[in-house]
Amino acid sequence: MQLTIIGAGAIGGTIGAHLIRAGHDVLLCDADAEHVAAINRDGLTIEGPVENFTVRTLAVTPDGLPERLEHTAVAVKTQHTPQAAELLRGRLASDGYVVSFQNGLNADVLAGAVGRERVILSFVNFGADLMAPGRIMQGNIGTFRVGEPAGPITARVRELVGALPYAQATDNILGYLWGKEAYGAMLFAGAVSDLSIADSLEQERWHPLMLAVAREVLAQSPVRPEGFDGFDPDDLEGSLERLADFNRRSAKSHSGIYRDLMVRKRPTEVGGQLGELRGPLTEHTAAIIRSIERGDRTCEVANLELLAALERAERMGRRLAAVVNLVPAPPRAAAGPLLGMPVAVKDLFDVRGLPRGNGNPHAMRSAPAIADAAAVASLRAAAADVFATTAMLEYAAGATHPEVPETRNPHDPARTAGGSSGGSAALVAAGVCAAALGTDTGGSVRIPAAYCGVVGFKPSHLAIGQEGVQPLAPSLDDVGILAADVATAQRVFAALAFAEPSAKRKPLRVGQIAGQFDSAALEPEVRGCLEEVILRLRSSGWATVELDGQTLAQLDSLFDPIFMFEAWRVHGDRVQADPGHFGPETLRLLEAAAQVTEDRYLEARRRREELLPALNAQLAACDLLITPAVPFVAPATTPPVDTPEGEAEAMFTRVFNVVGAPAVTLPCGWTAAGLPVALQVAGAVGSDWQLLSDAAAVESAVAFPRAPGPIEKNS
Repeated sequence: MQLTIIGAGAIGGTIGAHLIRAGHDVLLCDADAEHVAAINRDGLTIEGPVENFTVRTLAVTPDGLPERLEHTAVAVKTQHTPQAAELLRGRLASDGYVVSFQNGLNADVLAGAVGRERVILSFVNFGADLMAPGRIMQGNIGTFRVGEPAGPITARVRELVGALPYAQATDNILGYLWGKEAYGAMLFAGAVSDLSIADSLEQERWHPLMLAVAREVLAQSPVRPEGFDGFDPDDLEGSLERLADFNRRSAKSHSGIYRDLMVRKRPTEVGGQLGELRGPLTEHTAAIIRSIERGDRTCEVANLELLAALERAERMGRRLAAVVNLVPAPPRAAAGPLLGMPVAVKDLFDVRGLPRGNGNPHAMRSAPAIADAAAVASLRAAAADVFATTAMLEYAAGATHPEVPETRNPHDPARTAGGSSGGSAALVAAGVCAAALGTDTGGSVRIPAAYCGVVGFKPSHLAIGQEGVQPLAPSLDDVGILAADVATAQRVFAALAFAEPSAKRKPLRVGQIAGQFDSAALEPEVRGCLEEVILRLRSSGWATVELDGQTLAQLDSLFDPIFMFEAWRVHGDRVQADPGHFGPETLRLLEAAAQVTEDRYLEARRRREELLPALNAQLAACDLLITPAVPFVAPATTPPVDTPEGEAEAMFTRVFNVVGAPAVTLPCGWTAAGLPVALQVAGAVGSDWQLLSDAAAVESAVAFPRAPGPIEKNS
């Protein structure tokens, strides 16, 4: 048979070479003049583990195509299909046809130029790469199917199958192409890294991502998807191992997508293959691919970590109402200490291009930020991927807005994740990301961390810059870190505070406030976990020092006047001008704040300065102070800060905002219902690095067991 192949690269050239060797009349056409010249001069060489041979043939550039074509194949990249279709317009003989050897769903584009009845489709899954002008490596032999778009196997399909290498006829060619779309989406996902195809499919850590991407595509198929070469749409989990084995046996280790990005430095087929598909994961994948195409990123595992975090955020974070915005390819430095770490930030940080939502529906519709908050900029400079903004209580003031869902707890979605940094805590607890930023004015990092069973670190006042962060009570506010463990919190703090960790030591003296563990406010199971911690520390040789609690109690009593006066100073103008901007509980709190006089506020600040020396003297008597974190486990909803329940919730945390000292909450046990319990460790102002080192020692000594069951079942 006679066949003109437009696109003589990896696939078109391989098929053409086999046809030529079999005695068929083949004209090759390619836009790469060097490739065309090499074929005409030296022939077309196929090399690799399958076969090695060279054929002699004629090749032309598009301007050399004959005016009349009978049988034509298109084997160009998907994005070049419109140009190839235009080459065919008016050229096909009356009984001619065009067959697509391409990835993607291109029938409509070709039909627009030659008519639907003249289009035949094929599915090609053998691996090949253009190695140099005139040289193609065929890596394996895979499935090759040919069929009519409408279904029935016709005489012209049989004719083609009789000539083409490895080909078989099918009456469901669209099913194969949709199966390839799903597999192709997995290849695009893997290509954002430098892993081989086999490794990206085989490694268990990427399985949820690969399965989710494939399912998202298959859900859109209008026909029954077909399986091939280990891929089975009815057994996707088993497909991963089979596909990995299929690709590991191929000499083509990396996809053509990866070669386009990293070797040939040219645009991929992402627009043609993923652009027409719907769904967040294909959109996230496409965004990262385009970022690599622009030169903003390079192919590396860090991108795969980001894409996996985005998948988890879609699957778990959204169901927990923890996510406000996702950023699929955020800008960041090419290298740094946090490379490969996706980090979420509470939605009261400025993130360039996004509105600062503040847990308020009106603010969520405001103009996007034009610059990053200082902490966000520091994360990006350290090469972290700031990929999500997280849900929070309204303006961090202790209550939800009725139009904004409250974040649910990954361990029990019938309960709250806490506030105000609940979205950040929930994402870390659910394993969506290892770290997130929050803010803490009276416990808003440490309380949700305690409820969700993660580490919550509030540093010394202003240890992390607050530029670009919505204030609440500026002398109490701190940017804090929620993390899967203390080591992760240390890594993030190092990037934000621009300092090196202190040398490790094993604390020998643990301070306890007299009577605090006997407080009637403590739920029995909470008390039991805390007492077990003390027993473990003592059995490890740690000493406990009992401290008088009067100074801390006096300092704690200063929280309300300072908090209320400063909150009114921040929000009072808006309350007076537009009270409807706020939810009813936040409005009630702020209106009450208006009653605190400046004299009372100044007296509270004066009294704080008087008491600090006595507190510092107490803290000097021990290596660190240990307290409960919260007197109870996560309730059904966050109690407003101006209620008795809200007052009790922060009874152990807010005093460290008053004094500006660092404090860390650490998970330390479980209740019978499977809810986490936490303790709190604190140190003197400025002792952040030493406290984190000590907290790591406590974490190790407590040996807290991680989630007793799969969080995903609840989320």
